[in-house]
Amino acid sequence: AEVLSCAGDRKDFVFRSSEMRPDLFSERRSQTSDRAMDLGLAEDHFSRPVGSFVASDIEQLKMAIEECKRLILELPEHSERQKDTVVKLIHLRLKLQELKDPEEDEPNLRVLLEHRFSKEKSKSVKQNCDKCSTIIWGLIQTWYTCTGCYYRCHSKCLNLINKPCVRSKVSHQSEYELSICPEIGLDRQDYRCAECRTPVSLRGVPSEARQCDYTGQYYCSTCHWNDTAVIPARVIHNWDFEPRKVCRSSMRYLALMIPRPVLKLREVNPLLFNFVEELVEIRKLRQDILLMKPYFITCKEAMEARLLLQLHDRQHFVENDDMYSLQDLIDISSGRLSCSLTEIHTMFAKHIKLDCDRCQAKGFVCELCKEGDILFPFDSHTSVCHECSAVFHRDCYYDNSTTCPKCTRMTERKNDDPPDPKDA
Repeated sequence: AEVLSCAGDRKDFVFRSSEMRPDLFSERRSQTSDRAMDLGLAEDHFSRPVGSFVASDIEQLKMAIEECKRLILELPEHSERQKDTVVKLIHLRLKLQELKDPEEDEPNLRVLLEHRFSKEKSKSVKQNCDKCSTIIWGLIQTWYTCTGCYYRCHSKCLNLINKPCVRSKVSHQSEYELSICPEIGLDRQDYRCAECRTPVSLRGVPSEARQCDYTGQYYCSTCHWNDTAVIPARVIHNWDFEPRKVCRSSMRYLALMIPRPVLKLREVNPLLFNFVEELVEIRKLRQDILLMKPYFITCKEAMEARLLLQLHDRQHFVENDDMYSLQDLIDISSGRLSCSLTEIHTMFAKHIKLDCDRCQAKGFVCELCKEGDILFPFDSHTSVCHECSAVFHRDCYYDNSTTCPKCTRMTERKNDDPPDPKDA
C-alpha cells in the first residue's frame, strides 16, 4: 500500500492501492495514523505495470501528485520531510508517465520520409523530441534517431513527422544559399511558419515568429529552437564567422554540409584573396601538394606508407586547389588548418627530397644556368613551364628572354621526324 500522511494539524492524505484493486490487495494497513507510509519508494517504478490500468488509477495518481506538490510548499524549506516528499513526487510522476506510455514491441529500424530511424538504447541521455519539443525520458519512453540527419523523436511522434530527411537534400542539392539572410517578410509567408504553417507573429500571438538567418524565413518556436550556426554567405562575402540563429532544419542541413567542398571562392568572391592573407598561404600549400602528388602515385614506398592518406579528411586537397568546404574556411580563420597543412607539406617534401632515392631522381636541373641543386616544382624559388612542366630557377626563368629550352628541343624534334605514311 502507498500512503502519505502528514502529522500535526494537517489533513491526512491517503493513497491506497487496495482501494484501487481490492481483489489484489488483502494486507491490512497499519493502525498508526501518524506513520508516513512510502509513496512507492519500495516499488520498482522502472518495471512495466502488471495487468491493465483503468482511467481512475491515473486520476488517483494525479491527485497524489497534487497533494505532494501542496505539501512541498507547506513544509519547512530544506527540511528532511520536504526532501522526502520531493523524492516521492518524482516517483509518482514517473509512475504516471509509465501508465500513459506503456512499452510496446517497437521495431529497431523504421523508414519514413527518407529518414532511417534507429531505436535508441540509451536511457540516461536527456534529449528533446524534434517533433513535439518535449523532453524524451529515456528511462520510460521509446525514442528514435535518424541515422542520416540525427532527427530525434518519441516513438509516438513518428507517424506525425512531415519533414523529409535533410540528408536527401544534401545528396540531391549540395549547394549553399549564398545571399545574406534573404528575407521575404511575414506577409509573403501569410503570417505562418515556413515549415509547419502554424500561425506566427512578431508579437508572439498566437506563436512567436523567429527568423532563420540562413533562409531568411520565419518559423514557430517548435521549428526554431534558437540554435546557432556559422552562415556560409556571411563567411564568403564578409569573412564573418559569428554564429547566427537558425531553424532546426537549417541547423541539420548546415551540419551535414560543413565538410563538403562546394565553395569555389575564386568564382563567388575572388577579391577575398586580396584581403585574407591566410587564404593565399593555404592556396600555395595546396598547389604544392598537387605538384607532389605525381611523385607519390609513382613511388612504391609512398604508396605503401599511404602518405596521401594524411589528408583523408580533406581529400579534395589532393584533387584541386580551388574548392573549399565551410569547415576549411572555419579552420583557416582559427589558424588550425595552416598549422596542420604546413606540417603535412613538410612531411611530403622531406620524403621526396631526402628520404626517397626514386623521388630524388625525378628532380630537375635548371637548363638556363645549369648550376645549383636539384630542383623540384614545389620549391619556393622555382618556376615551372606551363607547356612542358620543366623546372627552372625563378630568377633565371624571368630574366631569360628566350623560350623554354625543353620546349624548343621538342619542337625541333617534331619537325625533324619524317611524316608518317599513314597520315598521307
